[in-house]
Formats: sequence, C-alpha cells, structure tokens
Amino acid sequence: MDTITLHPMLNDTLSPATDLVLGVYISGYHITALVVNLADGSVVRPSARRESINSWGTADEIIDACSTVIGDVLQANPGITRIGIAMPGPFDYEQGIAYIKNNKKHGALYGLNVKQLLADKLGIATTDIRMINDAAAFLEGEVFAGVAKGHQRVIGLILGTGLGSAKLANGVAEDAELWESPFLDGIAEDYLSERWFQKRYYALSRINVVDVKELAKFYKKSNTVKNVFKEFANNLALFTANFVRANDPEMIVLSGDTAVKASDYFLPAFKTQLAKLDIEIPVSVSELNSDAVLIGAATCWLK
Repeated sequence: MDTITLHPMLNDTLSPATDLVLGVYISGYHITALVVNLADGSVVRPSARRESINSWGTADEIIDACSTVIGDVLQANPGITRIGIAMPGPFDYEQGIAYIKNNKKHGALYGLNVKQLLADKLGIATTDIRMINDAAAFLEGEVFAGVAKGHQRVIGLILGTGLGSAKLANGVAEDAELWESPFLDGIAEDYLSERWFQKRYYALSRINVVDVKELAKFYKKSNTVKNVFKEFANNLALFTANFVRANDPEMIVLSGDTAVKASDYFLPAFKTQLAKLDIEIPVSVSELNSDAVLIGAATCWLK
C-alpha cells in the first residue's frame, strides 16, 4: 500500500487493529477524508477523497453528501471502523450537535445531532465517531506529525479566505476564536485574510486579483504589491505579538493557502517586525498543509 511517511510518532496505546483511523474534515465548502496511521504518523494517500459540499443546502443534502464520501472510503478500506471528524464551530463536539448560526454555511444543521445523523446513514454506532474543532485539529496534527512535533506550548494561525487561530497547552489544543477579536479599525479577520489582500490591492491600484497566489506573481515587478505584502506582515506581527504575550508559546505555526503559497513574500518582514516587538520565537510554515486537520481529527482516538 502506497503511503507518504511523515514524522514518526511512537504510540504504545494502540493495537495494530486500531492503528488506522479515518480522518475527515467537513469545511464550509468541501468534505475531505484520508486514512491516517496513528502508529507511525503516516497517511495512506490512495485513500484520499475530496468532494464539494453545498453547505447552503438542506440538512439532508449535507448529511447525504458527507456520508457518501465517508462510506465510500470505509468500503474501500475494510477493517477501519473508527472515524475522527473535524468541523468548524460553534459545536458540541462530544455530543455531536451543531450550533452554527448567522452563517449560511451549514446553517441547516443548527441544533441537529450531526454525529447521530452520520452514524445512522453509515450504519455504525455513534461511539465509532469522535469530533473535534477544525482549528484545534490543525494544531493537533502539527504537534503529532508536523513542524511542531515535540512541543508543549504552541500557537497556530490559519491564513486563508478567513482567519483561524488555535493554541495548545498541556497537550490540549483548542480553537482560540480570535477571528472577530478587535483589531485596528475592525476585527482581526478584516486585516488577516485573503480578502484583505484583494481589497487593499484594489484600493491602491484599481486592479482586481483572484487570490493571493495571483497577486504574488507580480511581487518582483510591482512596488505596490511589495507594499501590500509588507503591510500585511506588519499587521500580522502586531496581531501575533498580542497572541504570543497571552499564551507564552514555544513556537508559532502558520498554515492556510496564504501562508503556504505566499509566505516567501511576507515571512521575512513578519519575523523582522516581531523582533521589533520583542517577540523572538521560532516561526514555521506548515509542511502538512491540509493534511494537518485530517491527522489532527484522527488523533481524537489517542485521547
């Protein structure tokens, strides 16, 4: 079986029969599933499955779409009975009840027991499913098999279409929920998301760009683009400095499309600005990328 080996992680609590766990991430736009080997920190790449979700659809449509993907992967990998699912909050992860509201994505699931609905569709017991917050899962994955392996106190930022944040202390990761925290003239997500890049570049140039990846293509030729990335780096450092002071982490992990695809253009300035703010700790960009959430979801079975 073809696997991609990540950083090894020894674990004596799992028997061979339970080493393989299905990690699942139900985001606002997709469901992704991937078999994770918790014995050695590897992922079974051929098991990967990713499909779009109509998160504005009915509860039945969302549950049907998710259960189809999960069921297909389980059928293709007989013997795997344990599932770890990462989802955005608000959510009662132990009971499996969604409390997402005032947000069109997955709004139809409000008040419903997602764990029970999925178990019923899959024909399995609810005890075979464990759930975790998606931001916490990202950090769990990085500590288990990624750039933060071996660290006890870590903060993480997910820089993408929105802003995700997580913190880990005493071996427990949790969503830091900082996306709507007051920052400058608005909230943090206003300044630390992909749409900020689009909005800021348009304000300076009157040119629209599709995403940060497209904007980065013009970095070497455009002083305007360079200034946008520098401004982002300064804003990110100011925000991160407060996050660091509140949690005293050993390191910072950056993930998300912006971090992965454009870190070369803001990371040096970000580190320089952090130093000016008397913050000098290691900063690493995720190497697991989207796999981190799936691995973190699977590690629910180590708790």
